[in-house]
Amino acid sequence: MNPGSVAVVVAEDIDVPSWDLYELSIPCTVFGKPQPDLADPWYDLRLCSTGQRQQDSSTAGAGLAMRTRYGLDDLVGADTVIVPSVPDPCVEEGRPLPSALITALRHAYDADARMVSLCTGAFALAEAGLLDGRRATAHWMHTAQLAERYPKVQVDDSVLYVDDGDVLTSAGLTAGLDLCLHLVRRDLGAHVANQLARRMVVPAHRPGGQAQFIDLSVPTTDAGSLGPVLDWARRHLDQPLTVEDLAQRAAMSPRTLHRRLQAATGTTPLQWLLNQRLGRAQHLLESTDLPIEKVGELSGLGTANNLRHHFLKQIGVSPSNYRRAFPRTMPESSPSPLDSRAQEGEDGEGRQGRQGRQQTDRGAPDTPVTPRATGPDD
Repeated sequence: MNPGSVAVVVAEDIDVPSWDLYELSIPCTVFGKPQPDLADPWYDLRLCSTGQRQQDSSTAGAGLAMRTRYGLDDLVGADTVIVPSVPDPCVEEGRPLPSALITALRHAYDADARMVSLCTGAFALAEAGLLDGRRATAHWMHTAQLAERYPKVQVDDSVLYVDDGDVLTSAGLTAGLDLCLHLVRRDLGAHVANQLARRMVVPAHRPGGQAQFIDLSVPTTDAGSLGPVLDWARRHLDQPLTVEDLAQRAAMSPRTLHRRLQAATGTTPLQWLLNQRLGRAQHLLESTDLPIEKVGELSGLGTANNLRHHFLKQIGVSPSNYRRAFPRTMPESSPSPLDSRAQEGEDGEGRQGRQGRQQTDRGAPDTPVTPRATGPDD
């Protein structure tokens, strides 16, 4: 499958602010380096300059100038157009965005391009009218300005990214990487996206609805972290895990587990478990021909009806329709996602001892997968 061309807008090509280099580097890293062992052909990346070469002395740039081979005319005809950011004065001071950029974005959209913004790039899509009536996000520091300036946009400041089909927007910084990996997942399947994320040493998948406001005061790598127990839980998703199981494994009370997991991930333990089960089900639907009933069993979501309930509620399609929407990219000989269990063996009190517990994520079909922000920013 050919994922097509990706045109990335370079909004400032002289004295580029160091802060904006991060967002610009994300699509370059994800889409610009061929990965022939994962998918061939890979994306065709184009950096497209706005041609705004007048240096602004009020901009605290990094002294970096960029010379691109492509211009705004090359946005038309691209399969995906990404606006990583816009100049700070356009956000903070209301300076108009280049009219040529807005016109080019409209023409690209009219030509059926998939439109994407990272961080403050949402201001350009909003100015072009492409976000009118749509749900969208941006970095939480700028969402109030986005909502005030463009009242027709349904601004959501509590999510990492929003996938509205042909228009996608993300929050700032690392959330842009989450969205770009989500695009790879949509285009080439979960296996390719997961392998690419591993090469980039980042989490394979964070749901778009996960809260932006994550308290990083809880470490994720030291010996006292939740990392080991969460890894253990991922290897046992086919079992009816409970909050008490996780707390016992982590050697802490359920209340402490709830507080620490909420602070570290923005979700409650039950929400985290449901997210992981849905992610496992997505992976199995994309990479195997297992019956829906078996997918529900291996993901820990139970019956086919319960799996269908959660898919319709949280993803918007049935498991069967979801499977048809994704290409098969994982080799048939690839190991099962549960194979790692064989190396670990059964520990703890076992499956039978857990079935009598009452607080399980299976028993709460209305538990939301993607929480709203409830704390301060990171």
